[in-house]
Formats: sequence, C-alpha cells, structure tokens
Amino acid sequence: MGDILCIKGGVRLSGTVRAQGAKNAALPIMAATLLLEEGTVLINRVPRLDDVAIMADLLRHLGAKVDHSGELMQINITHDPRLFETPEGLVRKMRASSLVLGPLLARRGKAILPLPGGCSIGSRPIDLHLKGLARMGANLEIRRGAVYATAPGRLRGSRIYLDFPSVGATENLLMAAASAKGETVLENAAREPEITNLAQALTTMGAVIEGAGSGTIHIQGVETLKGGPMTVIPDRIEASTFLIAGAATGGEVTVIDVVPEHMEALLAKLEEAGASLMVKESSVTVRVDRPLTGVTLKTLPYPGFPTDLQPQMMVLLCLAEKTGVIHETVFESRFLHVGELKRMGAQIELQGNTSIVTGVPFLNGAEVHGTDLRACAALAIAGLAAKGTTLLKETHHLWRGYENFVDKMNDLGGKIFISNENDVCSPTATSLRELPSLQ
Repeated sequence: MGDILCIKGGVRLSGTVRAQGAKNAALPIMAATLLLEEGTVLINRVPRLDDVAIMADLLRHLGAKVDHSGELMQINITHDPRLFETPEGLVRKMRASSLVLGPLLARRGKAILPLPGGCSIGSRPIDLHLKGLARMGANLEIRRGAVYATAPGRLRGSRIYLDFPSVGATENLLMAAASAKGETVLENAAREPEITNLAQALTTMGAVIEGAGSGTIHIQGVETLKGGPMTVIPDRIEASTFLIAGAATGGEVTVIDVVPEHMEALLAKLEEAGASLMVKESSVTVRVDRPLTGVTLKTLPYPGFPTDLQPQMMVLLCLAEKTGVIHETVFESRFLHVGELKRMGAQIELQGNTSIVTGVPFLNGAEVHGTDLRACAALAIAGLAAKGTTLLKETHHLWRGYENFVDKMNDLGGKIFISNENDVCSPTATSLRELPSLQ
C-alpha cells in the first residue's frame, strides 16, 4: 500500500478516546465458530481491522457466511466436511490464521494449513500447537510448506504441558479440546485476558471449561456446541498505546471503556516514570506535567509487561531523563524499530536482547519505515512528540491492529495526514485520501 503518514510534531495530546474491541480476542472467537455443526454466532465489539477482514475471508472460504456491520459481526455456520483446506494467499498474510487448525481438526477431522505469516518480529513456530494436537491423537505432517493434519475419529482429551505459555497454542488447544472426547488438561497455559474471553465465548457455545486465566485449564469435551451472543473485551494494547502517546507528548489523555486490571504492568511503569494516573472502574487517565525519568522493564507473558507495548514504551524512554533499560524476552527480533528511532535522534544501544535508552531533550522529524504493527504505532507517537515533520512509510502494518488510528489521534489534538508518494504532506491530504477499505 502506497499510503504514508505525514505527522506534524510538537503536539500535546489531550482528550478522551474510546478503546476498540481487542483484535487478539476477536480473532480466536471468530475461529471458534468453526466448531459448530451449524448455527449462528453474534459477536459484539469486533474492531474493523485488516486482520479481522482476513479472518472473515478465511471463514467464508471454509463455508461460513460472515456479515460485519459496525461493531457487530454475525457468523452463520453450515457444516461441510469437504471444506478443510485453507488458501495460502490468506494464511500467509496473518499468523493468527493458524487458529483455525484446532477447530477444523475437531469438527471436520482434516485440515491443510500453509505455515502462516505475520509481522517480522522473530521466529514464532507453531510446534507447540502441533505437539499438543498430536497428544490429542492428530496425525500431522509438514510438507511443501504446509501442515497436513487428520484426526481419525474424534480428537481425544489429554494432559498437555506447554514448554512456553504460548497464547496461540493455548487458544488452538482450548478450542480443539472443547469438542474432543474426554477431559483435556492444559498445563503452563497462557493467562492473557484474551484466553479468558475465548473461554467465555466457548462456554456460551456449550463448552465446559474451568481455570481459564490461570496456568492450568481443564476442558471437558462435548459432542455438540451451539451458537449464541458474545462480546469481545476491550483492546488493552490499543488503549495502552494511547496512554503512552499522551505521556510521551506531555499531555493528558483518558481512555474509556477499558478494563484497567488488564493494563496493570503498563500503569505501574508509567507511574514509576513519573506520570500521574487516575484509574476508575472502566477508564484510565494519564497526565504528565513534569519531566519523566527512565525505567527498567522486561517483557514477559501476561501478567508481565507486554511485548506488544515494548516499541511504544521505548519512545517514551527516548524522551525521559536519565537512562531506561528494556529487556526483550519474548521475541528475538523485536528491536527493528531501534534504527528508525535513531534516525530521529534517539540514543539507543543494543546489547543482545537488551536495549539501553538514554533520554534526549527532543526527537527530530525524519522519514522512517514501520517494520511491524506495534513499531508503526511507536513511530507515529515519536512523530507526534518530535520537532518538525515525520514521514512514516510502510503503514499497511498499522491497519492490521488499530481502528481509526489517525482519526483518534487527531481527535486528541494530533496532526496526522494520510498521503501518498505524489502528495506528501499536502494540507488537503486527509480530505483526498481515506483509510484503507475494510470491506
């Protein structure tokens, strides 16, 4: 996509923004509908994102009817055992495509899944998914870059220990176990709120699940699941991105319709850095009226500090006094944005999986390239806080995870224009170009 963001820096963000539904909760809930023999599922608060559109197209390819109107998505499932192969063109666009593997095996007994794509933030193999499904009786083979899987008869419940608390593996195995024969116990399971939201959705469909949100989940498989209404939780990563943007620009931003407990790791670090917080039942306000100071943080699985907020937090540390340190322990290649921030005047030293950030008085606008979804958001924040104009290219990553990102930032006082190579930073750019179509 040729769109670039022209960002006029030096703003102080101020105002209120509503959090979108969580992308990382909506995608597995959508995939879970494949567990139905037939029926209708209504999902509320589904964000309009490129990744959601890709998952909707994937479900359509597998025989579902999907209608996404506003925040409401209706999925109608008619079981067709002949539809079990996923198209390479869709799967390679998004790693979360792997989430259809478990439901397809559980309900249709077969699946062909090209190895999925996604952001370039390091190796993210799906071996934990495959090992768990094999424990449940699936026959798996990888050839020509795709997984060929069969489940003779019905998947069987099993005790499965995950070597790492992978969110995707936990979700895939949780869905497969919901329709397996007997009980499945997932040990060292991921504890993210999105896991709990998926379990709530599966329970609405008739699944029997205990312990979601803890390290051990018990699932008693049932033969038949039904449709029903369900709601996606607020997106803690999107909400946190706006809080960081408010803090990095020395502003005051309130995010509403959130679950503050889901953001405790971030809130603790913002407070440690010197930001003032007001936390209510479903909203968080951040205010910065004095210089921030560097902090040390380590990315960890939930409830630790999210790796999906590491690039955004790095921008804040670039503008803080003293030195901040970031230890990245989840993805080995999630420092690709460092070079781009250095183009803006940041002082960052990389030592393996550790980033040492020495704060500078200000960043300068520059031409930068988004390397992945969260890096794009971070560079946009850097552009808003910087002196001068920043041109952010490779913005297609951004539309994968942020709904109405430009409008929301501009409603807070930002000055971001969507432009293209032939119309860079035109004052009329926002009226000439619209956000990418999500139809």
